[in-house]
Amino acid sequence: MWLEKDVQQLFSPKLDKFLADRFVEGTCPKPECAYEDARGDQCDKCGGLLNAIDLVNPRCKFTGCTPEIRTSKHLFLNLPKIESELKVWLNEVTSEWSNNAKQIFDSWIKKGLEPRCMTRDLKWGVKVPKEGFDHKVFYVWFDAPIGYPSITAEYTPKWRDWWQGKDVKYYQFMGKDNVPFHSVLFPSYLLGTGKPWNLVNVINATEYLNYENGKFSKSRGVGVFGNQAAETNIPSDVWRFYLIYMRPEVQDTEFQWSDFQLKNNSELLNNLGNFINRGLSFVVKFYDQKVPSAEINGNMRAWVAEVNVLLKEYIECMESNQQREGLRRVLAISKLGNKLIQTWQPWVKVKSKDPALRNEASACVMLSANLVFLLSSLLEPFMPMTSFEIARQLGVARAQIPSKFGAFLEKDHKVYESRPLFRKIEDEEVKEYRALKGDDSQKPIESSGG
Repeated sequence: MWLEKDVQQLFSPKLDKFLADRFVEGTCPKPECAYEDARGDQCDKCGGLLNAIDLVNPRCKFTGCTPEIRTSKHLFLNLPKIESELKVWLNEVTSEWSNNAKQIFDSWIKKGLEPRCMTRDLKWGVKVPKEGFDHKVFYVWFDAPIGYPSITAEYTPKWRDWWQGKDVKYYQFMGKDNVPFHSVLFPSYLLGTGKPWNLVNVINATEYLNYENGKFSKSRGVGVFGNQAAETNIPSDVWRFYLIYMRPEVQDTEFQWSDFQLKNNSELLNNLGNFINRGLSFVVKFYDQKVPSAEINGNMRAWVAEVNVLLKEYIECMESNQQREGLRRVLAISKLGNKLIQTWQPWVKVKSKDPALRNEASACVMLSANLVFLLSSLLEPFMPMTSFEIARQLGVARAQIPSKFGAFLEKDHKVYESRPLFRKIEDEEVKEYRALKGDDSQKPIESSGG
C-alpha cells in the first residue's frame, strides 16, 4: 500500500523550516477560482484540495516571505491499488449519504485516484516508525481518523464489537470540506489492512456556515468561536439551538448577530419559553401543582391530530438526518401549544361557575402539561440542558421520544415549579458580542496538518 517518492516542498528561509501546507497562502491555481487567499491544503472559496507547491505567488503565512522549493523523500498511500475495492463499497452504501457527500466522492472516483502523500517534514506529530523516515511525522489526516477506533478502545474493552462486529450502523457528520478524508482516505486505510473493519454507512455533510457577509476565519479574526461563545452571557443550549436552526443542510447559510438575537427573542423566548412557562404556571397557580384530568372535546381532538402530524414529521426528519427541519417541527409544535392556550383561555374559564367551561379549562391545562412533557423529550437531541430543566420543573425523568401524543402524565401528577427558561438578548449585548474577534495570532506553530 506504500510508495516512496521524492517531493518538492516549500521551505521558509526566514523560519528555517519546511512549512505545513496550511501555513502557505497564495492564489488558488484553478483558473475558474483564482481566490487570492487560498491555503496550501485547501481553497476556502472553491473547496478544492490543493498541494501547497501549486499555489500561485505563494507566501509564508507567518513572515510573508516567498518560500523556496526543496526536495524531500516521503511515503505515499498507493490509492490506485485499492480503488476497485473502494468502488465496490461505494455502490453498496452511498444511497443514504447527503447529496454533497455523494458528489464529492464521485468526483474523486471519476478523475481516478492518485497516490497521496502521508508524511510531513515537521517536528510535531506522530513519528513515522520506518528507517530513514524517523525525522518525519504522519500527515494529520492519516493518523487522526485512526483515533476514532483508538478512542473507542479507551472507552470500552469491547471496542471490536463496534468497529469489527455485526449489527452496527456507522454515521459521520461533517462539513463538506472534510468529506474526501472520510469517504476516500480513511476507508482506503481500513480496506488496505485486509481486516473486517466496519466502514462508514452514512456520511451527512453540510454546506458552509458563513459569518456576517463573509467567511469564518480564525486566523484572520473573522467570526465567533467556542472560546468567545463561552465568555458571553448566552447559555450553550442557545448556541446549539441557533447553529442547528441555521444548519446548512442543502445550501450555505450565514451567522448574523441580529438574526441570532431575533431567533432567541422570538422562537425561544416568545414561542417555546412562553408556552412552557404558561403551561406549567397554570398547573401551579390554579390546580395546586397537580395536573388535572378532564374530557376533551372535538375541537381539542382536532388539535391533538395536528400535534401528531408534526410529531410524525419530526420523527421522519430525525431518521433522515434532517436535524434542522426536525428542530423546526419542535417549534411548530410549541406554537400549537400557544394556540391551544389562546383559544381556550384557561385563566378565564377556570373561574367560571359553568361546569362545562371549567372542564374546558382543565382539559386545556391537562393537554398543555402533556405537551410540555413531549417538548422536553423532543428537545433533548438539540438542547439537552433545556430538556433536563423542563423535565425538572415538570417533575419527571427524561423520557424516550414517543410515536404519538397522549396522556403521558397521570392525574394529579405534581409539577415541581414553573420558571422562565430563556431571557431576552438586548441590542447592547449584540453590539458588544459583534466586536468579539477570533484568535488572530500569527505565531508559527508546528502542525502535521495540511
